[in-house]
Amino acid sequence: MKLTIHGAARQVTGSMHLLEVGQYKILVDCGLDYEKDRSVISNENFPFNPETIDVVVLTHAHIDHSGNLPTLIRLGFDGQILCTSPTADLTELLLLDSVNLFMRKAGERNKHHKRGRGKHSGHVQPLYLQKHVMDTVERFVTIGFNKPFRITGDIELTFVPVGHLLGAAAAVFKINDKGEEKSIAFTGDIGRKNYPVLNDPQPLPPVDFLVSEATYGGRYHSKDKTVEQTLIEVIEKACIKEQGRLIIPAFSIGRTQSLVYTLNKIFSMGLLPPVKVFVDSPMATQATEVFRKYHSHVNQEAQEFYQKRGDEFEFDNLTYVETLKDSRQISNYWEPCIIISSAGMLEGGRIQDHLFYNIQNYYATILFIGYCAKGTLGHRLLRGDSIVHIKDRELAVYATIKQTDVLSAHGDHDDLMSTVNAIGKDRLKHVFLVHGEGESMQLLANDLEKEGYGVTMPEKGISYII
Repeated sequence: MKLTIHGAARQVTGSMHLLEVGQYKILVDCGLDYEKDRSVISNENFPFNPETIDVVVLTHAHIDHSGNLPTLIRLGFDGQILCTSPTADLTELLLLDSVNLFMRKAGERNKHHKRGRGKHSGHVQPLYLQKHVMDTVERFVTIGFNKPFRITGDIELTFVPVGHLLGAAAAVFKINDKGEEKSIAFTGDIGRKNYPVLNDPQPLPPVDFLVSEATYGGRYHSKDKTVEQTLIEVIEKACIKEQGRLIIPAFSIGRTQSLVYTLNKIFSMGLLPPVKVFVDSPMATQATEVFRKYHSHVNQEAQEFYQKRGDEFEFDNLTYVETLKDSRQISNYWEPCIIISSAGMLEGGRIQDHLFYNIQNYYATILFIGYCAKGTLGHRLLRGDSIVHIKDRELAVYATIKQTDVLSAHGDHDDLMSTVNAIGKDRLKHVFLVHGEGESMQLLANDLEKEGYGVTMPEKGISYII
Protein backbone atom coordinates (compact mmCIF):
# COMPACT_ATOMS: atom_id res chain seq x y z
CA MET A 1 0.00 0.00 0.00
CA LYS A 2 1.40 3.37 -1.02
CA LEU A 3 0.47 6.87 0.16
CA THR A 4 1.45 10.03 -1.73
CA ILE A 5 0.60 13.53 -0.50
CA HIS A 6 0.04 15.56 -3.66
CA GLY A 7 -1.54 18.64 -2.06
CA ALA A 8 -1.80 20.63 1.17
CA ALA A 9 1.78 19.55 1.91
CA ARG A 10 3.12 22.05 4.46
CA GLN A 11 0.43 24.50 3.37
CA VAL A 12 -3.30 24.86 3.92
CA THR A 13 -4.99 24.67 0.52
CA GLY A 14 -5.07 22.12 -2.29
CA SER A 15 -5.79 18.92 -0.32
CA MET A 16 -5.15 15.90 -2.55
CA HIS A 17 -3.86 12.51 -1.39
CA LEU A 18 -3.30 9.37 -3.45
CA LEU A 19 -3.73 5.96 -1.84
CA GLU A 20 -2.65 2.98 -3.97
CA VAL A 21 -3.65 -0.55 -3.04
CA GLY A 22 -1.90 -2.74 -5.59
CA GLN A 23 -2.99 -1.35 -8.94
CA TYR A 24 -6.11 0.31 -7.52
CA LYS A 25 -5.84 4.11 -7.09
CA ILE A 26 -7.96 6.12 -4.66
CA LEU A 27 -7.75 9.93 -4.64
CA VAL A 28 -8.84 11.44 -1.32
CA ASP A 29 -10.00 15.02 -1.97
CA CYS A 30 -9.10 17.12 -4.98
CA GLY A 31 -8.93 20.72 -3.81
CA LEU A 32 -7.88 23.96 -5.38
CA ASP A 33 -4.43 25.24 -4.48
CA TYR A 34 -4.70 29.03 -4.24
CA GLU A 35 -1.77 29.90 -1.97
CA LYS A 36 1.46 31.75 -2.60
CA ASP A 37 0.16 33.56 -5.66
CA ARG A 38 -0.17 30.34 -7.62
CA SER A 39 -2.07 30.98 -10.83
CA VAL A 40 -5.43 29.23 -10.88
CA ILE A 41 -4.60 27.57 -14.18
CA SER A 42 -1.57 25.82 -12.61
CA ASN A 43 -4.10 23.54 -10.89
CA GLU A 44 -4.53 21.60 -14.12
CA ASN A 45 -0.98 20.26 -13.87
CA PHE A 46 -1.76 17.03 -12.04
CA PRO A 47 1.27 14.99 -10.93
CA PHE A 48 -0.47 11.86 -12.24
CA ASN A 49 -2.67 10.94 -15.19
CA PRO A 50 -6.31 11.59 -14.14
CA GLU A 51 -7.38 8.66 -16.34
CA THR A 52 -5.54 6.26 -14.01
CA ILE A 53 -7.56 7.20 -10.89
CA ASP A 54 -10.19 4.56 -10.08
CA VAL A 55 -12.28 6.42 -7.50
CA VAL A 56 -12.35 9.74 -5.63
CA VAL A 57 -13.35 10.03 -1.97
CA LEU A 58 -14.44 13.55 -0.95
CA THR A 59 -14.33 14.42 2.76
CA HIS A 60 -16.32 17.66 2.54
CA ALA A 61 -17.43 20.47 0.26
CA HIS A 62 -14.97 23.29 0.95
CA ILE A 63 -13.22 24.42 -2.20
CA ASP A 64 -9.70 23.62 -0.95
CA HIS A 65 -10.87 20.00 -0.81
CA SER A 66 -13.34 19.82 -3.73
CA GLY A 67 -12.50 22.68 -6.07
CA ASN A 68 -10.35 20.84 -8.61
CA LEU A 69 -12.72 17.90 -9.22
CA PRO A 70 -14.09 19.32 -12.50
CA THR A 71 -10.53 19.71 -13.80
CA LEU A 72 -9.83 16.08 -12.92
CA ILE A 73 -12.89 15.04 -14.92
CA ARG A 74 -12.09 17.41 -17.79
CA LEU A 75 -8.69 15.74 -18.08
CA GLY A 76 -9.95 12.18 -18.15
CA PHE A 77 -11.13 10.83 -14.77
CA ASP A 78 -14.29 8.77 -15.36
CA GLY A 79 -14.94 7.06 -12.01
CA GLN A 80 -17.25 7.67 -9.07
CA ILE A 81 -16.91 10.38 -6.42
CA LEU A 82 -17.92 9.04 -3.00
CA CYS A 83 -19.22 11.50 -0.38
CA THR A 84 -22.14 12.15 1.99
CA SER A 85 -25.43 13.60 0.69
CA PRO A 86 -25.01 17.10 2.21
CA THR A 87 -21.46 17.21 0.81
CA ALA A 88 -22.78 16.45 -2.69
CA ASP A 89 -25.33 19.27 -2.54
CA LEU A 90 -22.97 21.86 -1.02
CA THR A 91 -20.13 20.95 -3.38
CA GLU A 92 -22.37 21.60 -6.38
CA LEU A 93 -23.06 25.13 -5.09
CA LEU A 94 -19.39 25.85 -4.46
CA LEU A 95 -18.20 24.52 -7.81
CA LEU A 96 -20.79 26.51 -9.77
CA ASP A 97 -19.68 29.61 -7.86
CA SER A 98 -16.05 28.82 -8.75
CA VAL A 99 -16.96 28.74 -12.45
CA ASN A 100 -18.34 32.28 -12.17
CA LEU A 101 -15.17 33.42 -10.43
CA PHE A 102 -12.91 31.78 -13.03
CA MET A 103 -14.91 33.29 -15.89
CA ARG A 104 -14.71 36.75 -14.33
CA LYS A 105 -10.98 36.52 -13.66
CA ALA A 106 -10.24 35.16 -17.13
CA GLY A 107 -12.25 38.02 -18.62
CA GLU A 108 -10.36 40.60 -16.57
CA ARG A 109 -6.97 39.17 -17.52
CA ASN A 110 -7.88 39.01 -21.19
CA LYS A 111 -9.06 42.62 -21.07
CA HIS A 112 -5.76 43.70 -19.49
CA HIS A 113 -3.84 41.69 -22.05
CA LYS A 114 -5.79 43.31 -24.89
CA ARG A 115 -4.78 46.71 -23.56
CA GLY A 116 -1.15 45.64 -23.59
CA ARG A 117 -0.80 45.47 -19.81
CA GLY A 118 -0.70 41.73 -19.29
CA LYS A 119 2.29 39.43 -18.99
CA HIS A 120 0.41 36.47 -20.46
CA SER A 121 0.48 35.55 -24.11
CA GLY A 122 -2.64 34.31 -25.82
CA HIS A 123 -6.22 34.07 -24.58
CA VAL A 124 -6.62 33.06 -20.91
CA GLN A 125 -9.14 30.24 -20.43
CA PRO A 126 -11.03 29.51 -17.19
CA LEU A 127 -9.91 26.37 -15.37
CA TYR A 128 -13.23 24.67 -16.07
CA LEU A 129 -16.76 25.44 -17.25
CA GLN A 130 -20.27 24.80 -15.95
CA LYS A 131 -20.59 21.65 -18.08
CA HIS A 132 -17.55 20.20 -16.26
CA VAL A 133 -19.23 20.94 -12.92
CA MET A 134 -22.40 19.17 -14.05
CA ASP A 135 -20.26 16.22 -15.21
CA THR A 136 -18.79 16.18 -11.69
CA VAL A 137 -22.20 16.25 -9.99
CA GLU A 138 -23.28 13.24 -12.05
CA ARG A 139 -20.37 11.23 -10.60
CA PHE A 140 -21.41 11.67 -6.97
CA VAL A 141 -22.36 8.47 -5.15
CA THR A 142 -23.61 9.33 -1.67
CA ILE A 143 -23.00 7.24 1.44
CA GLY A 144 -24.49 7.70 4.93
CA PHE A 145 -22.41 8.28 8.06
CA ASN A 146 -21.05 5.20 9.83
CA LYS A 147 -22.25 2.83 7.10
CA PRO A 148 -19.40 0.67 5.73
CA PHE A 149 -19.26 0.79 1.93
CA ARG A 150 -17.28 -1.81 -0.01
CA ILE A 151 -15.33 -0.11 -2.81
CA THR A 152 -13.70 -3.35 -3.94
CA GLY A 153 -13.40 -6.82 -2.47
CA ASP A 154 -10.30 -5.65 -0.59
CA ILE A 155 -11.25 -2.06 0.33
CA GLU A 156 -14.01 -0.86 2.67
CA LEU A 157 -14.80 2.82 3.32
CA THR A 158 -16.66 4.34 6.28
CA PHE A 159 -17.50 8.03 6.67
CA VAL A 160 -17.20 9.23 10.29
CA PRO A 161 -18.74 12.65 11.17
CA VAL A 162 -16.15 15.27 12.15
CA GLY A 163 -18.25 18.44 12.54
CA HIS A 164 -16.61 21.40 10.73
CA LEU A 165 -19.28 21.60 8.00
CA LEU A 166 -22.63 20.00 7.23
CA GLY A 167 -21.84 16.55 5.79
CA ALA A 168 -18.11 16.67 6.57
CA ALA A 169 -16.53 13.31 7.32
CA ALA A 170 -13.27 11.55 7.97
CA ALA A 171 -12.64 8.80 5.43
CA VAL A 172 -11.74 5.54 7.21
CA PHE A 173 -10.45 2.65 5.08
CA LYS A 174 -10.13 -1.02 6.00
CA ILE A 175 -7.87 -2.70 3.47
CA ASN A 176 -6.79 -6.23 2.69
CA ASP A 177 -3.28 -5.63 1.35
CA LYS A 178 -1.99 -8.94 -0.03
CA GLY A 179 -3.58 -10.85 2.82
CA GLU A 180 -2.60 -8.33 5.53
CA GLU A 181 -5.35 -6.29 7.21
CA LYS A 182 -4.50 -2.57 7.32
CA SER A 183 -6.44 0.57 8.11
CA ILE A 184 -5.94 4.25 7.41
CA ALA A 185 -8.04 7.36 8.13
CA PHE A 186 -8.01 10.77 6.45
CA THR A 187 -9.49 13.39 8.76
CA GLY A 188 -10.42 15.95 6.12
CA ASP A 189 -10.96 18.98 8.36
CA ILE A 190 -11.77 18.40 12.03
CA GLY A 191 -14.43 20.53 13.67
CA ARG A 192 -14.78 21.64 17.26
CA LYS A 193 -17.17 20.87 20.08
CA ASN A 194 -20.22 22.99 20.92
CA TYR A 195 -20.22 24.73 17.53
CA PRO A 196 -23.46 26.47 16.50
CA VAL A 197 -25.72 24.26 14.32
CA LEU A 198 -23.19 21.43 13.83
CA ASN A 199 -22.77 18.21 15.78
CA ASP A 200 -19.56 17.53 17.70
CA PRO A 201 -16.85 15.51 15.93
CA GLN A 202 -17.17 11.78 16.52
CA PRO A 203 -14.02 9.94 17.72
CA LEU A 204 -12.28 7.97 15.00
CA PRO A 205 -12.06 4.18 15.28
CA PRO A 206 -8.69 2.48 15.84
CA VAL A 207 -6.52 2.67 12.69
CA ASP A 208 -2.91 1.89 11.76
CA PHE A 209 -2.23 5.15 9.93
CA LEU A 210 -3.70 8.64 10.15
CA VAL A 211 -3.50 11.53 7.68
CA SER A 212 -4.50 14.49 9.82
CA GLU A 213 -5.09 18.15 9.12
CA ALA A 214 -3.00 20.60 11.17
CA THR A 215 -4.55 24.00 10.44
CA TYR A 216 -4.66 25.13 14.07
CA GLY A 217 -1.59 23.30 15.29
CA GLY A 218 0.01 25.36 18.05
CA ARG A 219 -3.04 27.62 18.34
CA TYR A 220 -5.76 27.55 20.94
CA HIS A 221 -9.27 28.91 20.62
CA SER A 222 -10.21 31.48 23.24
CA LYS A 223 -12.52 29.93 25.79
CA ASP A 224 -13.23 32.89 28.06
CA LYS A 225 -16.35 34.00 26.11
CA THR A 226 -19.13 32.19 24.29
CA VAL A 227 -20.04 32.91 20.67
CA GLU A 228 -23.07 34.88 21.89
CA GLN A 229 -21.06 36.96 24.39
CA THR A 230 -18.44 37.83 21.79
CA LEU A 231 -20.98 38.92 19.17
CA ILE A 232 -23.03 40.91 21.68
CA GLU A 233 -19.93 42.85 22.73
CA VAL A 234 -18.92 43.68 19.15
CA ILE A 235 -22.46 44.56 17.98
CA GLU A 236 -23.10 46.72 21.03
CA LYS A 237 -20.02 48.82 20.34
CA ALA A 238 -20.19 48.98 16.54
CA CYS A 239 -23.94 49.31 15.96
CA ILE A 240 -25.49 50.63 19.15
CA LYS A 241 -22.92 52.88 20.87
CA GLU A 242 -21.19 54.12 17.69
CA GLN A 243 -24.33 53.86 15.52
CA GLY A 244 -22.17 52.44 12.73
CA ARG A 245 -22.13 49.35 10.57
CA LEU A 246 -20.61 45.97 11.27
CA ILE A 247 -19.33 44.07 8.24
CA ILE A 248 -18.65 40.37 8.72
CA PRO A 249 -16.86 38.53 5.90
CA ALA A 250 -18.13 34.96 6.19
CA PHE A 251 -17.96 31.91 3.98
CA SER A 252 -21.38 31.39 2.44
CA ILE A 253 -21.49 27.74 3.35
CA GLY A 254 -21.26 26.79 7.02
CA ARG A 255 -20.00 29.94 8.70
CA THR A 256 -22.90 32.14 7.57
CA GLN A 257 -25.53 29.65 8.78
CA SER A 258 -23.87 29.34 12.21
CA LEU A 259 -23.60 33.13 12.45
CA VAL A 260 -27.24 33.72 11.45
CA TYR A 261 -28.44 31.12 13.94
CA THR A 262 -26.43 32.78 16.73
CA LEU A 263 -27.80 36.23 15.82
CA ASN A 264 -31.29 34.72 15.82
CA LYS A 265 -30.74 33.54 19.40
CA ILE A 266 -29.38 36.94 20.49
CA PHE A 267 -32.21 39.03 19.02
CA SER A 268 -35.11 36.63 19.62
CA MET A 269 -34.16 36.42 23.30
CA GLY A 270 -33.97 40.22 23.59
CA LEU A 271 -30.27 40.26 24.51
CA LEU A 272 -29.76 43.32 22.26
CA PRO A 273 -32.07 45.97 20.75
CA PRO A 274 -33.10 45.09 17.16
CA VAL A 275 -30.46 45.76 14.49
CA LYS A 276 -30.99 45.31 10.75
CA VAL A 277 -29.08 42.30 9.40
CA PHE A 278 -28.31 41.80 5.71
CA VAL A 279 -27.05 38.45 4.40
CA ASP A 280 -25.60 39.50 1.07
CA SER A 281 -24.65 36.31 -0.70
CA PRO A 282 -26.85 34.41 -3.15
CA MET A 283 -24.85 31.28 -2.44
CA ALA A 284 -25.44 31.65 1.30
CA THR A 285 -29.18 31.78 0.60
CA GLN A 286 -28.94 28.58 -1.47
CA ALA A 287 -26.72 26.90 1.13
CA THR A 288 -29.23 27.74 3.85
CA GLU A 289 -31.83 25.77 1.87
CA VAL A 290 -29.44 22.78 1.96
CA PHE A 291 -29.18 23.14 5.75
CA ARG A 292 -32.97 23.15 5.91
CA LYS A 293 -33.13 20.09 3.64
CA TYR A 294 -30.77 18.13 5.92
CA HIS A 295 -32.26 19.39 9.16
CA SER A 296 -31.78 15.97 10.75
CA HIS A 297 -27.99 16.55 10.48
CA VAL A 298 -27.94 19.71 12.65
CA ASN A 299 -27.20 19.46 16.35
CA GLN A 300 -29.71 18.87 19.14
CA GLU A 301 -29.71 22.48 20.33
CA ALA A 302 -30.60 23.79 16.85
CA GLN A 303 -33.34 21.18 16.47
CA GLU A 304 -34.85 22.16 19.84
CA PHE A 305 -34.65 25.86 18.91
CA TYR A 306 -36.57 25.03 15.73
CA GLN A 307 -39.31 23.26 17.69
CA LYS A 308 -39.70 26.14 20.17
CA ARG A 309 -39.10 29.25 18.05
CA GLY A 310 -39.26 28.17 14.39
CA ASP A 311 -36.73 28.40 11.57
CA GLU A 312 -33.19 28.87 12.94
CA PHE A 313 -32.21 30.85 9.84
CA GLU A 314 -35.06 33.38 9.78
CA PHE A 315 -35.95 36.23 12.16
CA ASP A 316 -37.29 39.81 12.25
CA ASN A 317 -34.95 42.41 10.73
CA LEU A 318 -33.08 39.73 8.75
CA THR A 319 -32.94 40.18 4.96
CA TYR A 320 -31.40 37.78 2.49
CA VAL A 321 -30.20 40.03 -0.33
CA GLU A 322 -30.74 38.49 -3.75
CA THR A 323 -29.99 40.84 -6.62
CA LEU A 324 -26.83 42.84 -7.25
CA LYS A 325 -28.99 45.97 -7.43
CA ASP A 326 -30.30 45.30 -3.90
CA SER A 327 -26.76 44.62 -2.74
CA ARG A 328 -25.62 48.03 -3.96
CA GLN A 329 -28.57 49.67 -2.24
CA ILE A 330 -27.15 48.59 1.13
CA SER A 331 -24.54 51.34 0.68
CA ASN A 332 -27.39 53.84 0.94
CA TYR A 333 -28.77 52.31 4.14
CA TRP A 334 -27.56 54.73 6.77
CA GLU A 335 -29.10 53.19 9.87
CA PRO A 336 -26.84 50.96 12.01
CA CYS A 337 -26.71 47.50 10.45
CA ILE A 338 -24.86 44.21 10.22
CA ILE A 339 -23.73 43.05 6.77
CA ILE A 340 -22.75 39.40 6.35
CA SER A 341 -21.20 38.73 2.97
CA SER A 342 -18.80 36.34 1.27
CA ALA A 343 -16.05 35.47 0.73
CA GLY A 344 -14.48 34.99 4.14
CA MET A 345 -10.92 35.77 3.01
CA LEU A 346 -12.18 38.70 0.87
CA GLU A 347 -11.02 37.12 -2.38
CA GLY A 348 -13.94 38.03 -4.65
CA GLY A 349 -17.65 38.07 -3.95
CA ARG A 350 -19.93 40.94 -2.95
CA ILE A 351 -17.89 41.56 0.19
CA GLN A 352 -15.39 43.46 -1.97
CA ASP A 353 -18.08 46.06 -2.82
CA HIS A 354 -18.88 46.55 0.86
CA LEU A 355 -15.19 46.91 1.67
CA PHE A 356 -14.67 49.34 -1.20
CA TYR A 357 -17.36 51.65 0.20
CA ASN A 358 -16.56 51.19 3.90
CA ILE A 359 -12.82 50.62 4.33
CA GLN A 360 -12.37 54.40 4.71
CA ASN A 361 -15.40 54.78 6.98
CA TYR A 362 -14.39 55.53 10.57
CA TYR A 363 -17.80 54.24 11.73
CA ALA A 364 -17.40 50.86 10.07
CA THR A 365 -16.09 47.76 11.84
CA ILE A 366 -14.88 44.72 9.92
CA LEU A 367 -15.03 41.56 12.00
CA PHE A 368 -13.14 38.50 10.77
CA ILE A 369 -14.55 35.25 12.12
CA GLY A 370 -12.31 32.73 10.38
CA TYR A 371 -8.92 31.83 9.00
CA CYS A 372 -7.36 33.93 6.23
CA ALA A 373 -4.66 32.26 4.14
CA LYS A 374 -1.44 34.11 3.34
CA GLY A 375 -1.67 36.18 0.19
CA THR A 376 -5.36 37.04 0.62
CA LEU A 377 -6.80 40.52 1.17
CA GLY A 378 -8.15 39.34 4.51
CA HIS A 379 -4.64 38.35 5.63
CA ARG A 380 -3.28 41.77 4.61
CA LEU A 381 -5.93 43.59 6.63
CA LEU A 382 -5.36 41.38 9.66
CA ARG A 383 -1.62 41.97 9.65
CA GLY A 384 -2.34 45.72 9.81
CA ASP A 385 -1.68 47.05 6.30
CA SER A 386 -2.65 50.74 6.29
CA ILE A 387 -3.33 50.79 2.55
CA VAL A 388 -4.95 47.97 0.57
CA HIS A 389 -5.73 47.38 -3.09
CA ILE A 390 -9.46 46.88 -3.78
CA LYS A 391 -11.06 46.97 -7.23
CA ASP A 392 -8.16 48.76 -8.97
CA ARG A 393 -7.83 51.36 -6.20
CA GLU A 394 -5.36 51.89 -3.39
CA LEU A 395 -7.46 52.69 -0.31
CA ALA A 396 -6.42 53.80 3.17
CA VAL A 397 -7.79 51.67 6.01
CA TYR A 398 -9.79 53.81 8.46
CA ALA A 399 -12.35 51.20 9.47
CA THR A 400 -11.83 49.24 12.68
CA ILE A 401 -10.45 45.76 12.02
CA LYS A 402 -11.34 43.05 14.54
CA GLN A 403 -10.94 39.30 14.67
CA THR A 404 -12.43 36.52 16.76
CA ASP A 405 -11.98 32.77 16.59
CA VAL A 406 -15.21 31.85 18.38
CA LEU A 407 -16.82 30.95 15.05
CA SER A 408 -13.81 29.18 13.59
CA ALA A 409 -15.03 25.79 12.43
CA HIS A 410 -11.59 24.19 12.82
CA GLY A 411 -10.57 22.30 15.90
CA ASP A 412 -7.60 23.86 17.70
CA HIS A 413 -4.37 22.27 18.96
CA ASP A 414 -6.12 20.48 21.82
CA ASP A 415 -8.84 19.17 19.52
CA LEU A 416 -6.24 17.82 17.08
CA MET A 417 -4.34 16.14 19.90
CA SER A 418 -7.60 14.63 21.21
CA THR A 419 -8.38 13.22 17.76
CA VAL A 420 -5.07 11.38 17.68
CA ASN A 421 -5.18 10.31 21.33
CA ALA A 422 -8.64 8.82 20.85
CA ILE A 423 -7.02 6.32 18.48
CA GLY A 424 -4.12 5.70 20.84
CA LYS A 425 -0.46 4.72 20.61
CA ASP A 426 -1.13 1.01 20.91
CA ARG A 427 -2.73 0.85 17.48
CA LEU A 428 -1.60 3.96 15.61
CA LYS A 429 1.70 3.30 13.83
CA HIS A 430 2.20 6.68 12.17
CA VAL A 431 0.65 10.13 11.73
CA PHE A 432 1.05 12.17 8.53
CA LEU A 433 0.33 15.89 9.00
CA VAL A 434 -1.15 17.90 6.14
CA HIS A 435 -3.27 21.00 5.57
CA GLY A 436 -1.39 23.45 7.76
CA GLU A 437 1.35 26.06 7.59
CA GLY A 438 4.83 24.82 8.40
CA GLU A 439 5.04 26.35 11.87
CA SER A 440 1.60 25.03 12.90
CA MET A 441 2.49 21.55 11.70
CA GLN A 442 5.80 21.57 13.54
CA LEU A 443 4.21 22.59 16.85
CA LEU A 444 1.62 19.85 16.52
CA ALA A 445 4.27 17.33 15.47
CA ASN A 446 6.41 18.23 18.50
CA ASP A 447 3.57 17.51 20.93
CA LEU A 448 2.57 14.30 19.18
CA GLU A 449 6.16 13.06 19.28
CA LYS A 450 6.36 13.87 22.99
CA GLU A 451 3.34 11.59 23.43
CA GLY A 452 5.21 8.83 21.63
CA TYR A 453 3.65 8.95 18.14
CA GLY A 454 5.64 8.60 14.94
CA VAL A 455 5.01 11.76 12.90
CA THR A 456 5.86 12.86 9.36
CA MET A 457 5.24 16.22 7.69
CA PRO A 458 5.35 15.09 4.06
CA GLU A 459 6.86 17.09 1.25
CA LYS A 460 4.64 17.44 -1.80
CA GLY A 461 4.81 14.39 -4.06
CA ILE A 462 6.79 12.16 -1.72
CA SER A 463 5.47 8.56 -1.52
CA TYR A 464 5.39 6.29 1.53
CA ILE A 465 5.03 2.53 1.55
CA ILE A 466 2.78 1.73 4.51
